[in-house]
Amino acid sequence: MDTRTSPIRLRLERLRDALRRHSLDAVLVPSSDPHLSEYLPERWQGRVWLSGFTGSMGTLAVTLDRAALFADSRYWVQAQAELSGTGIDLVKVSSGAAAHHIEWLLQEVPAGHAIAVDGQVLGLAPAQQLRAALERAGVKLRTDLDLFSEVWTDRPALPQAPVYEHAAPQAPLGRAGKLALVREAMARHGATHHLISTVDDIAWLTNLRGSDVDYNPVFLAHLLIGPDQATLFVGAGKIDPALAARLAAEGFAVADYAGAAPAVAGLPSGCRLLIDPRRITFGLREQVPEGVPVVEAINPSTLAKSRKSAAEAAFVRQAMIEDGMAMCEFYAWFEAALARGERITEITVDERLSAARAARPGFVGLSFPVIAGFNANGAMPHYRAQAGSEAVIEGDGLLLIDSGGQYLGGTTDITRVWPIGTVSAAMKRDYTLVLKGTMALSRARFPRGTPGPMLDAIARAPLWAEGIEFGHGTGHGVGYFLNVHEGPQSISKAVPEPTMAMEPGMITSIEPGVYRAGQWGVRIENLVLNVPATTPEEAGAFGEFLAFETLTLCPIDTRCIARKLLRADEIDWLNRSITPRCASGFRRGFAARHWPGWSNGRRPSDRFARGPAGRLLGRWRPAGAGYYGSLPGWFRGRRVIARESVSR
Repeated sequence: MDTRTSPIRLRLERLRDALRRHSLDAVLVPSSDPHLSEYLPERWQGRVWLSGFTGSMGTLAVTLDRAALFADSRYWVQAQAELSGTGIDLVKVSSGAAAHHIEWLLQEVPAGHAIAVDGQVLGLAPAQQLRAALERAGVKLRTDLDLFSEVWTDRPALPQAPVYEHAAPQAPLGRAGKLALVREAMARHGATHHLISTVDDIAWLTNLRGSDVDYNPVFLAHLLIGPDQATLFVGAGKIDPALAARLAAEGFAVADYAGAAPAVAGLPSGCRLLIDPRRITFGLREQVPEGVPVVEAINPSTLAKSRKSAAEAAFVRQAMIEDGMAMCEFYAWFEAALARGERITEITVDERLSAARAARPGFVGLSFPVIAGFNANGAMPHYRAQAGSEAVIEGDGLLLIDSGGQYLGGTTDITRVWPIGTVSAAMKRDYTLVLKGTMALSRARFPRGTPGPMLDAIARAPLWAEGIEFGHGTGHGVGYFLNVHEGPQSISKAVPEPTMAMEPGMITSIEPGVYRAGQWGVRIENLVLNVPATTPEEAGAFGEFLAFETLTLCPIDTRCIARKLLRADEIDWLNRSITPRCASGFRRGFAARHWPGWSNGRRPSDRFARGPAGRLLGRWRPAGAGYYGSLPGWFRGRRVIARESVSR
């Protein structure tokens, strides 16, 4: 192909023509939308359209003669492949780096010249950082242009899918109660009004859900809360009259999506507006009248939704049972298909695992695209197989599968690694070190209020001891039938902030990894719930402590373990904490639907044991597994790993 006429190069030239028309020297294209979402509606996937890079994170900068994409280590291999022949340079940055693209632009654009960025999709905090740097360098900044409206001729329209209710019993607290909680927080800040633009906050607060954003059950909207009424700005026709009436009865008015900015601009001078500078765009902030005082603080809803109630946690546990059973049914099919010699590709894995989840009660959709990476592809943390280039699962190696589902009662995210053929000693070493990191953090106890970043090193320590590091965070918050990535907590190398404090009810992932480019990747991920911890000290002597309850219910494959690297207490944790919980959870989940008398002590028939999940559980059953005893499996009645095997 003549790269001079490639679609990407032609689009870049079209954009450069627009830059010249507006007397601009460069444009910055963030991966964002007016709600600062992680997964973007097609209308705001301008960076993908312009560069061809499909990763979920990355910043594109284009000048009149150069272009560069800034991405962290999760995307380097993918970006190098997708940018090939486009004329766009890949600039590798460390995770969390926020200023590399600014430094690059200042090297390319001289003083007195101008740079553009669409202020409607640029976060307030990054905009303030960008503006300050450009002012110091004497470079002008324009934020009033959406150049894609000029150059993207077939740009998708706003999504039109209807909004629906997340109802009881899975929504234990009504929207009126949540609105009251937010107003109480507003009062503590001395605010009369509060503007929310992040769609997961709005979905949580209103007990509404949608499908405007892939993988996240949310809808595009802004919410302006006043003393007596909250106004929901949403696309016309997305809320039917019956739902609008129910909302009105609970203090929510419905207005057109385009009316949010004028409503903010029309705020009276006597009000005081609360905004979250990390969760609002520069363009919307600019609409606030000069005479309206602004209070900057984290959205009260962001803190509230991160702390799941006891009722919500109970629904999450049930969702984990369904998700774990789907995983085990898939793995049972997978092993049988491999044994039959069937041709299985990474895309086959995606399709079959997604189908297994879709068959579970309460399933709504996937929580993110399935990542199924065999050998070298597993070394790309955010890899996704594409038709025509997907790997066939054959020979020897490791298959990494990172997947999750959206259920009415919760959101799941799990990563497991599966051995294919003969696994080398080096692969087993990496797998075991990652497992040690997962276990170390899973077993940690810590004072309530500890910032999440302070826990990060616990999971990395077994890897650091061997000179190994991974480039992504160890853990992210997870929503309740909401975004699979949510804050404010983060177990990572981020600079700790007070809002990152670990509190009871928070759900977070634990997912250390090892990635050997061109060879294989290992990541073992569970979701955990912050719960009160018991300690040997007298209750309260040193304050309240928390521990992690592992929510994920899917066995960890032991065939990849280098047993000599595990201590006896680690083996005991595997035997006590993983296998029995999976077996117990699956029995409860299956029996509750098929044998109502199970809760009264009646034993289910052998139908479950003969099913796919039951057969697979036989491989992980601990000693004394009851009616699993006759099932085939790797361990034939032994524990996951016999204690005496440590020295082998």
